[in-house]
Amino acid sequence: MNKLKSLKKLLKKTESAVIAFSGGVDSAFLAAVAKETLGERTILVTAVSQTYSKSELKDAVFLAKRLKLQHMLIKTREFDDRQFVSNPPERCYYCKKELFKRLWEIARRKKIKNVLDGSNFDDLSDFRPGSRAKIELGVRSPLQEAGFTKADIRYFSKRMGLPTWDKPACACLASRIPYGEKITNYKLHMIEKAERYLKTIFGEKTNLRVRVHGDIARIELEKDLIKRLFKGAIMNKTAEKFKKIGFSYVCADLEGFRSGSMNEIL
Repeated sequence: MNKLKSLKKLLKKTESAVIAFSGGVDSAFLAAVAKETLGERTILVTAVSQTYSKSELKDAVFLAKRLKLQHMLIKTREFDDRQFVSNPPERCYYCKKELFKRLWEIARRKKIKNVLDGSNFDDLSDFRPGSRAKIELGVRSPLQEAGFTKADIRYFSKRMGLPTWDKPACACLASRIPYGEKITNYKLHMIEKAERYLKTIFGEKTNLRVRVHGDIARIELEKDLIKRLFKGAIMNKTAEKFKKIGFSYVCADLEGFRSGSMNEIL
C-alpha cells in the first residue's frame, strides 16, 4: 500500500493534470487514481491515429465514460513527419513528441499545470526512445516515480474493480513493422484486420502480434496456443483469411509471443 500512498501524494502535488490516455492497463489505473486525488482537475486525452486499432479507441472511450472524467479525442499528425514514416529505431521518439506537444497545447489552453503519461517502472529496463521526448517536453510519469511495476498496476487495478486489470499489453500497430521498412496506412490496416481475426479465434485477452516482413505475416501467439493454430481447420482458414487481407505468405513464430520482439535485432 506504500506505493499507492506515494502515488496519491505525487498526484495531489501536481494539482491538475492532462493525462495521455490510451485506455490500456497503465493509463487506466493512473486515470482512476487521479480521479480520486484530483477529481475534475483531470483531463484525459486520447490520440486518434492510424497506428492504433479501432477496438483500442472504443475501449478508451468506454473507460473514460465509466470513470466519469473529461475526455478529449485528438487526431495526431505523426504521418506528416518523414522521420516517423521512415521507421528508424527511434520511431517512438517522433510519435511521442507529436503527442506530448499536442497535450501541452491543451494543458495551456485549459490552464492545467502538468502533462502525465502512464509509463511504469518496468519500462526503464526496456528500449523506449519515446522517453526522450517525455524528458525534453517535461512530461511526468507518476507510476514510474512511485515505483509501480506492471504487476503492481494489475494487482491494484483488480482491487479497484477496473476492467483493464487483466487486459493484454498493447503497443501501437507500427511496432509490428521492422525498423527501416516504411510505415504506410495500408500495412497498418492489414495488421489491424489480421490481429482482429485472430482475436475472434483465440479471445480478446490473448497476447498476440502479427508482425509484417514485406508480404509475409509472422504470427506471434502465446506458446500454449500455437498447437491450436496448427489444427487443420484453423490453420487453413487463417491462411486463407490472411491472403485475402493482402499477405502472400503466412507463418507462425515458434518462439511465441514476445513483447517488443522487433527490438531483438538492435
